[in-house]
Amino acid sequence: MTERFKGRLADVIRRPLITEKATRAIEQNQYTFEVDHRAAKPDIKAAVEQLFDVKVVGVSTMNPPRRTRRVGRFAGKRAQVKKAVVRLADGNAIQLFPEA
Repeated sequence: MTERFKGRLADVIRRPLITEKATRAIEQNQYTFEVDHRAAKPDIKAAVEQLFDVKVVGVSTMNPPRRTRRVGRFAGKRAQVKKAVVRLADGNAIQLFPEA
């Protein structure tokens, strides 16, 4: 685990990503999260294991380049987003949709 997130692993994971592809991946026990762009795979693994009390088998990350957007004559860049696909051990699950 890197020194940047030592002691504050809750800052690593921003939110779960709920897309069609991510929802289908839940059936294979894979969960997709938006994470801090500076987080490394050991940080993500430690954060998921601590926050959700599960056993993580593997972490895959994607860090695409920032997108440029225009509004009229003004150009800017969108926030940098890093995605992490976390594969859990058999028998473990994360409750993303709490039942009321």
